[in-house]
Amino acid sequence: MGIISWALFGLIAGAIAKALRKGDDPGGWIITIIIGIIGAVIGGWIGTALGWGDVNGFNFRSFTLAVIGALLLLFVVGKMRK
Repeated sequence: MGIISWALFGLIAGAIAKALRKGDDPGGWIITIIIGIIGAVIGGWIGTALGWGDVNGFNFRSFTLAVIGALLLLFVVGKMRK
């Protein structure tokens, strides 16, 4: 995937994760993209470690892993901010 598709993927995954998580999360749309992209990396790492595969394109499994990773990232950032 190219840089534009990773940004779009990150925006969607980050927005879903922010919508699912209650509370005040940081940033606007750029931070949401960054959260989604980092979440995709975290989700891909977790998925690979568990044998579920990695984040490799626009499909349901990749979005699920990216959202799980982004939720985990938001949880950790929320704990660090307190």
